[in-house]
Amino acid sequence: MGMVHTVGLVLHPKRDSKIAIDTIVEWARTRGVTVLGLPDEIARIDCSAVPAGEDELLDRSDLLVSLGGDGTMLRTMRLLSGRTTPVLGVNVGRLGFLAEIDVEELPATLSLIDGHTFTVEPRMAVVTVLPDGTEVTAFNDIALARIPGDRMAGVAISVQGNPFVRYAADAVIVATSTGSTAYSFAAGGPIVSPTVEGFLVVPSSAHSSFNRALVLSADEEVVLDLLPTSGELALEVDGIIAGRLHPGDQIRVRARRAAANVVRLGHTSFYERARRKLRVNGSAEAD
Repeated sequence: MGMVHTVGLVLHPKRDSKIAIDTIVEWARTRGVTVLGLPDEIARIDCSAVPAGEDELLDRSDLLVSLGGDGTMLRTMRLLSGRTTPVLGVNVGRLGFLAEIDVEELPATLSLIDGHTFTVEPRMAVVTVLPDGTEVTAFNDIALARIPGDRMAGVAISVQGNPFVRYAADAVIVATSTGSTAYSFAAGGPIVSPTVEGFLVVPSSAHSSFNRALVLSADEEVVLDLLPTSGELALEVDGIIAGRLHPGDQIRVRARRAAANVVRLGHTSFYERARRKLRVNGSAEAD
């Protein structure tokens, strides 16, 4: 990554990121760096960031800074959809898992960016096309979830054209390694190192006799067919409803390598963050 000339900001819809923005704007002012923000986001805050539409923000920025929590970081990565622009995640408010630094670490981090002493780490996404033709990209997970009051999810799973298993469950989750500590974890899935090039298919509250997760290679494609017995399902992308699926619908999910790039300073490892977030300690007997 060369010199940073333009920084784009993506803000949490509610959390107060004024201190962080002021820090970035002041750093930028002394270096002749332009700070861009989405018009509706920066309008809420008294700052000198320049309003720019989504396309302009993405086209011009050498670095994107996500100010918020995990949701804001995921949204920033999804906005990029395939561009190589690195993303720095700054945690504003309660403890996040995906953000690299907290607000108070910003000044030190910006000087590291000046000195190019940081690494950029690729992140894999899972991608599918909705029945209406819309492509969606998720950095944590794509979930086919039961709609309260409707029948449970009945989903047949095929890998590389091979029918494998039918799940009856509250949801079927397709998760990246990054997403292994999110919905997939809550559903009983494994914690997967972010350096593993693969993705997971995990049933949540499976009512079928087979309730195990599958781990697939990044080069494999999984096909999910809604069975005639299934209820209507919500398709959720990183926890946001993107559409509805009906019995007979089919979606194909594949991994996309390096769909986003995140700035890493190496202060904390995935395992430290996972321990902190998931309160991993083990059983009383082990202590």
